[in-house]
Amino acid sequence: MSDIMNINFNDITGEMLKVISDYDSKTGFKGAYNIREDSQCAGRKSSENITINPKTDKPGIDIIVKPGTKGETVFIPACVTHTAVDDLVYNDFYIGEGADVVIVAGCGVHNEGEEDARHNGIHRFFLEPNSSVLYKEKHIGIGSGSGLKKIDPVTECFLKENSRLEMDTVQLGGVDKSTRTTSAELDKNAKIIVRERIMTNNAEDAVTKFSVKLNGENSGADLVSRSVARGNSHQAFYSVVEGNNRCTGHSACDAIIAENGRVDAQPALNANNVDAELIHEAAIGKIAGEQITKLCSLGLTKEQAEEKIIQGFLK
Repeated sequence: MSDIMNINFNDITGEMLKVISDYDSKTGFKGAYNIREDSQCAGRKSSENITINPKTDKPGIDIIVKPGTKGETVFIPACVTHTAVDDLVYNDFYIGEGADVVIVAGCGVHNEGEEDARHNGIHRFFLEPNSSVLYKEKHIGIGSGSGLKKIDPVTECFLKENSRLEMDTVQLGGVDKSTRTTSAELDKNAKIIVRERIMTNNAEDAVTKFSVKLNGENSGADLVSRSVARGNSHQAFYSVVEGNNRCTGHSACDAIIAENGRVDAQPALNANNVDAELIHEAAIGKIAGEQITKLCSLGLTKEQAEEKIIQGFLK
């Protein structure tokens, strides 16, 4: 294992790293990592089985996981700490055959000024046969500036035979505008599982776009989005699951609206094979009155009861 670069980031990045990637200032990251701050590398280290190389033709890195690697974690958080920063990065993940790893890729945007601040991460995953990845991503926005805090991740996934990708994504406040775009193409027996949790408030706007092509025999997708829209915020959920072989696909959007929140849900299914089994669901509504009444009978205020219900819903 070799240190490529010492860690060197500012206090704002340090605070955001604690939230988006569980960073411990005393112990650091346990595993390979690449820390991005305001479009620059603030620290990078490879491990024996996971190599991180900077790209030579555009901003970003290549993360290469050796075949058979088990039980390792790689951290690739990105932070924007100043106004008027428009960060764009391209990260490619090459997961070797039979590997089983965790990737933590949180993003934070801090803005105290009048101009916008934005991070746009374009990630591509190439999973070799029999490999498995747990991908964890948290988004936060902080700072009291009038400029917008924007996060627009794009994720493209290519899963070969018997591979598995599980995505756990969270955005629970502070991001003024976000568009999350995820696409996947699956070969035989490959599986993708997505669990998304979003909460918006004030005038925030969040858009989710899923597109999955189930090309291989017995491939499968399970996409679930849970969200809460509060204040005057708006959310939109679009998903397209395309069954091109004998396969199983499930897409669901479950949303709670409060105050003047708005949610649009448009799940779609395209079955191009007689043995494609595809299901979609969408449910949007307010918190049930009987739930609030029950919690209030236990001594909680109405506001406390609503918070408890929302916390449980997004857990």
